[in-house]
Amino acid sequence: MPLYFSIELPEGKPRRPGMDQASLTVHNEFNKRLVVSWLSEHCYQCLFQELGNVHQGKGEGHFANSTFIVDSKYPLTLQLNITDPVQEVCRVSESFGEFGHYSLWVVRANLSVGSEQVNCTIITDQEPINSSLPILYAFLFYIGLAILIYLGRHLLRLQFVQNLLNRLITRREPERLINSEVGTPNRAADSTSHVKLLSQQNPGSRRLRSLDTFRGLALVIMVFVNYGAGKYWFLEHERWNGLTLADLVFPWFVFIMGTSIALALSSALRNNYSRWKLLGKVTWRTVVLVLLGIIIINPNYCKGPLSWGTLRIPGVLQRLGLSYFVVIVMELQFGKGSPEMIALGKWWSPFRDILIYWPQWILIVLLETVWLCLTFLFPVPDCPRGYLGPGGIGHFGQFANCTGGAAGYIDRIILGESHIYQHPSCTTLYHTTLPYDPEGLLGLINSIVMAFLGLQAGKIFLIYKGQNKQITLRFFIWSLVLGTISAILTKCSRDEGFIPVNKNLWSISYITTLSCFAYFILMIVYFLVDVRKWWSGAPFYYPGMNSILVYVGHEVFAHYFPFKFEMHNPQSHGEHLAQNLFATSIWVLIAYILYRKKIFWKI
Repeated sequence: MPLYFSIELPEGKPRRPGMDQASLTVHNEFNKRLVVSWLSEHCYQCLFQELGNVHQGKGEGHFANSTFIVDSKYPLTLQLNITDPVQEVCRVSESFGEFGHYSLWVVRANLSVGSEQVNCTIITDQEPINSSLPILYAFLFYIGLAILIYLGRHLLRLQFVQNLLNRLITRREPERLINSEVGTPNRAADSTSHVKLLSQQNPGSRRLRSLDTFRGLALVIMVFVNYGAGKYWFLEHERWNGLTLADLVFPWFVFIMGTSIALALSSALRNNYSRWKLLGKVTWRTVVLVLLGIIIINPNYCKGPLSWGTLRIPGVLQRLGLSYFVVIVMELQFGKGSPEMIALGKWWSPFRDILIYWPQWILIVLLETVWLCLTFLFPVPDCPRGYLGPGGIGHFGQFANCTGGAAGYIDRIILGESHIYQHPSCTTLYHTTLPYDPEGLLGLINSIVMAFLGLQAGKIFLIYKGQNKQITLRFFIWSLVLGTISAILTKCSRDEGFIPVNKNLWSISYITTLSCFAYFILMIVYFLVDVRKWWSGAPFYYPGMNSILVYVGHEVFAHYFPFKFEMHNPQSHGEHLAQNLFATSIWVLIAYILYRKKIFWKI
């Protein structure tokens, strides 16, 4: 189209797009000034946001133009309006690519005098980069590393290799190498069986290796995400409704904690430990977790005195500690020392893992009823009852100050606005202004429910001990049932369900969805690690054995070398990804060394 060659260039050097951004130049032939607005298609029922203005065209074939920086994370809808009178000229949708350069041509469709019809077309001037390639390279690197380690382990078991080592180095050194965890078949076989480790309740108890592996998997993902996850938006926390990788790990920790409670307490009760003494230990551990959590999430203690007026109170360890306390108190009250022997031969025996704990189920149903009533019936000033949205520009800006509905309001009136999280994930997309804490008080109820569902998995291990087929079958059934409940609650949609999946709210659909995943993953890991012994659980098993130390350590040393260092190009996903994977790998290595030294930090 020859008219495109006689354009008027903008004055000065245009701003270059940064990470997750693209450059858009709007060329206007229309004889009126245009107002360009944008709307992210990921933003549910949002208002258009003004991007900028473009001067009116200067006649046929002469374009006024302006260059803007637009977001490339989500597909955008662009709206072009005139202001006098206010009228929409055109609307176009586009998925912009990172560092791409685009042109939006606003051309008069009818050149007759007085005509105001226009055509709007987006073309690509410079192709965007493929910012996801570093993920593929990293995946291939770790797959290659795993293959090399696997081949090395088997190579060291070959007789001629052992003989060669005996000739090259002293006798003591090859024995140390060959008898290491990657050496003799006896040790290798032991690494794929249940590991004997000291327990607070019973020093002779045997741990489920699959459970520690699952915990380690969740912890490694959490460390990677907390370090930045390569600055990929789809690996960070979801802005409001929906799920990303970062939204998976914390509930899995809560679930695994519940499973561990069932196994540990059953052993203690079977050995006639005093329930009052156990309650005292549990109370002390809860206090330590809560205080440790408050210290970690308020890092200014390294720079000077803490300001009590802005001290954040809720947090990850705080919620873990409180959920742990409530669930373990229920188990101390109603738990059974030898549940596998109860109700054998009864007609309801196939359901005994639920029915013999009916008081706990009644309490959990009551707790969930409290959450539902507070969420949907609690009055929030200037907000509709049962509001589950982010506020801000969501729901067309009608409820700008209703972020989180009842959950946010309860935190603000009980804890105070200055004592909760000030920068919720919904801020960037929904332009919210209120603080909101994803680890707030109301969400604690569903965290307890999540821990209880994990407790149920532990009871399955106990009641069907040694019956691997029954255990895997029941895990599959629980996964199917919880998944079905989630499908009903969400209507299989991100925003249109009765109760959407929402990590910020810890909605009940979020709990059932993540519990569905947890049961399924635990089933697979249990089958591979503890039943078939096809996988030792490495490398996730090692951080899973030292989860508190790794979690606290990665938070405290997050901004210190070698976990963080200066990058050549801070706008590169590849460099961020390499740094974050390197830091995460260091913590896995530290956990492995501590495991080899038999150092385990327990609270």
